[in-house]
Amino acid sequence: MSITGVRAVVGVECMKLAAQIKTQLVLGLCIVGPFLFAAAIHMQSSLPTDTLFGRAVKESGFAVSLVVLGFAALWVVPVLASVVGGDLFASEDRHNTWKMLLTRSRSRADVFVGKLIVALGFSFVAIALLAVSSIAAGIFIIGPGSLIDLSGIVRPPDEAWRRVTLAWMSILPAAFTFTALAVVLSVVSRSSIVGIGLPVVAGLTMQLVAMVDGPDLIRRLLITSGFEAWHGLLAAPLFYQPLLRGTIVCAAYFVICIAIAYDRLRRRDVAG
Repeated sequence: MSITGVRAVVGVECMKLAAQIKTQLVLGLCIVGPFLFAAAIHMQSSLPTDTLFGRAVKESGFAVSLVVLGFAALWVVPVLASVVGGDLFASEDRHNTWKMLLTRSRSRADVFVGKLIVALGFSFVAIALLAVSSIAAGIFIIGPGSLIDLSGIVRPPDEAWRRVTLAWMSILPAAFTFTALAVVLSVVSRSSIVGIGLPVVAGLTMQLVAMVDGPDLIRRLLITSGFEAWHGLLAAPLFYQPLLRGTIVCAAYFVICIAIAYDRLRRRDVAG
């Protein structure tokens, strides 16, 4: 593997993504979606009281961002994490370009690392846009009011902004793990449908399992446990154990998925 080769792969893949309508649409929705949600909340009288911070969405714009975070972690983030990672490798099978790519251009390590960086980068950009947009929508439409945290303590706007930002950052390990899952499924199945769809189904299944009254150990070993760790950042005193535990679990899944994906790509026969 060479840095020059990886950079070349990253550059090509980024140009390809930038030209895709799918990519533009997903990122556009990440920007526009929170503003539409905040506007709908501002205009209606009822509140999403069945969600965390739902009662405070008309009092603090930061509560709007946290409601978006809670919903996105359940249903949106697995899609954002998989939509590119699940297609980057399978698209080469779809267009029958592996032979040219792996025998005449860059090494397999260059191609794998470059594509993986792009997949992870897209996941990061999409979540960052969603986070920034949700905070901006809350502030501009609702207002930068103080936030009452889960312990009932009033957090002034400057502190609320920092905690909400950390809450969004806390879901990145789980999001990256879903990207790794999408990558390995894309490589193994050679199908974009499987690479994109199966991680989303897996995420929904994990959420349902977590809601069922079962052994706590099973819930802790799910990738989606990392999507709830931000609760400890909005309490007093702060507690980081769920975040630390979820990060370790996600790191284990991530390493396993990436190792399997690279091994399968390294062994792939493209001579035919």
